[in-house]
Amino acid sequence: MDNRIGVIGIVIEDLSEINKVNDILHQYGNIIIGRMGVPYREKGVNVISLIVNGTTDEIGALSGKLGKIQGLNVKSALSKKSY
Repeated sequence: MDNRIGVIGIVIEDLSEINKVNDILHQYGNIIIGRMGVPYREKGVNVISLIVNGTTDEIGALSGKLGKIQGLNVKSALSKKSY
């Protein structure tokens, strides 16, 4: 399969789930190109943006695993062109 470049946005509203998020991100570290995390303490949420490069199956599996965690909102966008 061809690799795509994409972005995954994660809003963590339940801060007790952060360890689960980090475990999953570690499992998929081979497709994560960059990561930026911003704790928005005043609102009690954390926001993480990921830049990824992998197959649609790999990126979908990562997004899917994150999306199953309660207290998270996950969205992704992929390039139409393969790289």
